[in-house]
Amino acid sequence: MKMQKINPIKLSIVIPCYNEEKNIPLLIEKFNEKDVLSRKDIEIILVDNGSVDNSNKIITNLSKKYKSLKLVTVKKNIGYGFGIISGLKSANGEYIGWTHADLQANPHDVIKAFEIIRKKSNPKHFFIKGRRWGRTFIDQFFTFGMSIIESVILRTTMFDINAQPNLFHRDFLKLMKNPPNDFSFDLYAYHTAKKNKMRIIRFPVFFGKRIHGYSSWNSGLKSKIKLIKRTISYTSSLKMLLKRSN
Repeated sequence: MKMQKINPIKLSIVIPCYNEEKNIPLLIEKFNEKDVLSRKDIEIILVDNGSVDNSNKIITNLSKKYKSLKLVTVKKNIGYGFGIISGLKSANGEYIGWTHADLQANPHDVIKAFEIIRKKSNPKHFFIKGRRWGRTFIDQFFTFGMSIIESVILRTTMFDINAQPNLFHRDFLKLMKNPPNDFSFDLYAYHTAKKNKMRIIRFPVFFGKRIHGYSSWNSGLKSKIKLIKRTISYTSSLKMLLKRSN
């Protein structure tokens, strides 16, 4: 009689990193504040998402120091979503989540999401997602406008779609059939959870200013307009795909 192996990893945290050489050490310091890196039931997967700075070297050195830290290398940057997908493929945890590396979202929030879902009697039916506060009026207005557009197109209430972290039971991965490689990934995951009638739990997370580097999409009005066009295009494509599958 074969004994069933017990998975020692309860939580996998995927963090895509694109040219985040200055933020990565600070990110690890944040996790160390809560002794996350010393826990044997948590793994942190840092994805070098095609960086052209020293991100890969820094993550490599840190992974030698901390056993719970794992490096996944994407040689060429294809997009934010592709970086997360690459990390998800190597995740071993019973629960899996992702967040950003720029420290605008506190990495401790992933642990909060983990504590929320593990207390549920049927955690496979839940999708945990942050809800941002502390942002500028312009950013809030932009988010509100995009939420309305996406809710109308998809005919379901969607709000603060790009808020971090996102966390779920690993069975959710089976529902993600053709995820996008770009910044529409958060929208896709959020909508997939709603489509499959999962319980969405939102909890407040502080969204601060980026400490180092710059955003590849939120660097001004032009970048916002470009993101709006891409997101609307993807949302419309997603709606057509849903119609064909029904």
